[in-house]
This record gives sequence, C-alpha cells and structure tokens, in this order.
Amino acid sequence: MLVIANRIDDITTLDPAESFEFAGSDVIRNVYGRLVNFDPLNLEKGYEPDLAESWTVSEDGKTITFTMREGVKFHSGNPVTAEDVEFSLRRAVILAKTPSFILTQFGFTPENVSETIVADGNTIRITTDKKYATSFVLNCLTATIGGIVDKKLVMEHEEGDDLGNNWLKTNSAGSGAYRVVSWKPSESVTLQANENFFRGAPAMKRVIVRHIQESATQRLLLEKGDIDIARNLNPEDIAGISGKEGITVDSELRGRLMYISLNQSHPVLSKPKVVEAIKYLIDYTGMQDSFLKGQYTVHQSFLPKTYLGAIEDKPYSFNLEKAKALLKEAGVESLEIEAGVREAQERVEIAQSLQNTFAQAGIKLNITIGTGKQTLTRYRARDLDLYVGAWGPDYPDPQTNAGTFAYNPDNSEEAKATGLLAWRNAWDPGDLTAKTEAAVIEGDREVRKKMYEDIQREFQARAPFAIMFQKIEQTGRKSNVKNLNLGGAITAVAYWPVTK
Repeated sequence: MLVIANRIDDITTLDPAESFEFAGSDVIRNVYGRLVNFDPLNLEKGYEPDLAESWTVSEDGKTITFTMREGVKFHSGNPVTAEDVEFSLRRAVILAKTPSFILTQFGFTPENVSETIVADGNTIRITTDKKYATSFVLNCLTATIGGIVDKKLVMEHEEGDDLGNNWLKTNSAGSGAYRVVSWKPSESVTLQANENFFRGAPAMKRVIVRHIQESATQRLLLEKGDIDIARNLNPEDIAGISGKEGITVDSELRGRLMYISLNQSHPVLSKPKVVEAIKYLIDYTGMQDSFLKGQYTVHQSFLPKTYLGAIEDKPYSFNLEKAKALLKEAGVESLEIEAGVREAQERVEIAQSLQNTFAQAGIKLNITIGTGKQTLTRYRARDLDLYVGAWGPDYPDPQTNAGTFAYNPDNSEEAKATGLLAWRNAWDPGDLTAKTEAAVIEGDREVRKKMYEDIQREFQARAPFAIMFQKIEQTGRKSNVKNLNLGGAITAVAYWPVTK
C-alpha cells in the first residue's frame, strides 16, 4: 500500500471530460488509458502509443487514423474498442465542460462530431478543420480530457441526457492501472490496483491519498511513518527532514509559472518604457534564494523548461538605476497602482517584495489580497492594475502557453476572451497573434521549435508580462519508495511503476 499526503481539496469531479484541477488530474492519469500517453520512467521520450498501438496521417494532414491495441479490457471486463474512443471524445465535445476547448480548438463541435470522430472496426478516425502539426494534436490527446471511458458501463448510469456525467463525478469506468474505490471530498481518495492492467499489475495494490492541508502535519506523519509521501512541504519543513535517516527529498521541475502582468488599459502602465522599467524592479534572484528557496527557479519565458521551443534567456535582473532612468524617459515621477493577489503564502510574499523594490523607484504598490475566486473574477474583468499570478499548462504542447500569453485576435471589451491572458490585460500582441497561428500548423518540428523561440524573445522584449519563476516540487519520501514520478512539466503523477 502507498499512502500519500497531498492537498486534494481542489477535486470537483472524477469525470475525465470535466476534471480540470491538479489533484483530479493525478487520479485520472492512473485510472484512464488514452490513445497516446507518456512513459513515467522516460518522460523525455514524449508521447507514445497507449490504447492505440499505431496511427497514420492522411496526405492533407487533417485526418489521423488510430489502430487500437487488441486485448485490453476495462475494469468492468468489457473490451476497450474504437467505439469506446469514439464515444469518449464525442462525449467530451458534447458535454462542453471547462476543458472541452482542448478538443474544440480543432474544429470539433457537437453538431459535427458524428462525421469528424468516427470508429470503423478496430480503427478510430479523427478529422480536424485544418492541417495542424500532428504533434500538437497528439499532445492534446494526452491531456486529462483524452481519458477513454467504458461506453457500456457509463451509459448504464446515464441520467436524462447527461451521458453519465453525474455518475462519473464520483465513480470510474477506465482501463488504467487503478480504479477508484472511494473519494471523500477534502478527505481522501482510495485507488485499487487493476490486476489485468495491460502493462502489468502494479506493485502497489492500494493507493490512498489523504488530504492534509498543513506542511507541519505532513512532515510529522512522514517522520512517524504513517505516510510514504509528503507533497506539500514548505522550505522550512524540507530543511527539517533533509538528511534524516530513512527519508529522501526529491526535487522535480514542474510546468507551473509565476508571473506578474500589467493592465494595458491603464494610462501609465501601457507606456512601453514603464513596462520595461517594472521588469527591472523585480528582485528575481533575491526571492529565489530566500522565501522561494528550492521551490521556484528564475525563469523568464512563457514556455516552461522541457517544452518544445523553451528558451532559457534571462534578459532582466533587479537594476534600480536602469528602472529609474526608464521611468524618467517615460515622464513618470511617481505612480500609485493596485496589485491583486490570491491568498497564498508565496504569492503574498512575492507581492511584498515587489512593494519594497517598486517603492525604491517611486511606485506605490497597494496590495489587495483575496480568495482565488475573488481575485480571478476581477482579473478576468480587466479590473486590476497589476496581477500576481500562476499559470500551469493545459496540455504538453507549446501552443498551450503561446495561445494564451501571445495570442489575442480581438482585444475589444466585447470579445470577453477571458481564457486569454493577453485579453485579460487588455494587450494586443500585434504580429505575435499571427505568428502563433502559424506556429501551430507548422508540420516540421525543428521549424516549429524555432518559431516558438522567436515568439518568446519578441514577447520578452515588449509584452506587459514579467514571467519570473518556474516551480520545483519538493517531495518528502520514505527512502524505500522507488520509481515515483510526479509528471514533470508535462503530465500528472503515475503510481503504477512505484515499488516499496
């Protein structure tokens, strides 16, 4: 048995067509197979066949035909078929829950899925509205929404025309390494091993994830031996367990970025020299080496390290004199602005550091702390001067971040494109929108990589975003636990390779 302490109060549903939270993705990664997936012991290899054993691409690049792996069964004992894939992907589009955009961006609609997502014997054919990079489509199918459900079992639990959504919120119908035994919201999730898992029965027959909010409590439970893994330890508790016999500390680079953004509808913050000055008023290394120590690393581009096209350029550092000179050039002697900050320790501390360094250049930063919902609501309404935010990729392709930071085809108030970070900050990226559109359809991997590199460098130079850090997840682990992989920057945790 594997026992994990983690904050799992963000889980709202276990339906792969609806789940869009970090802890929910952890569960679904272990319960549902996908057409393509990642090897947790070799993430650098990229996507590989999973429930599909192979695929071909049509000459026009719009149709991908997958051949299904034979002999795989759902937990119910029902065979996994192309019809289940057809049902699962159509269902996700028709239900139109939060993550559905990952599929609908390819032109799939409730009205056309009967023609664009089609099972034929042992194959499944998906046809997009135009030619995209094949890697882009396949990367999106590795996302949580790509989980394949057992059509027969799900439809036995349909209520009205909900396609089994209500039942799947708390139950599972997958073919993965584990099935859900129970989920008690804000308390625990219990998973039972699938002895018939096609990659081999997992060594851990049961996985229990306990919701433990406090870092100190997680540390105590780990030291007592009541849990095997502690996933939310702060730097002080990491330091406290480091070097203790029988306990190992792991550091794994994740995909989440910490950034600030400036509202371009503000008459002063929209001045290019002011935007540039603020990027020089951030004490990047000072924060990294103090209260963020070991848990965030300085990173200044919108693609996390390990993504195709990621760059490691760090053009900005704290430079008070340069910032003052830029503000003077912009004709700004003093400025008072409001920062919206979610009530989370590291974000509040970042805001306080900014408040200190900004003040040295004559900028008064008033910090408004609120719940995640309160702060996000104002941010999405373009109602904050400055926002201290975190952003995690939705799928492991560079478009996931390029398409929100550097893309905004309609900057008007009426567009209400709240899913785009550029729109939330009233920023028109100009030619970056077209460059992002071009990169997503480029079929040559090396050319596409260079396109994203160029987009990021232009973005760094003029965007009203200062990307500051990439997250490092530090985990306390009993030393006898082996092969735990949290998913790096591209996916969620995998329990099936774990041994004790």
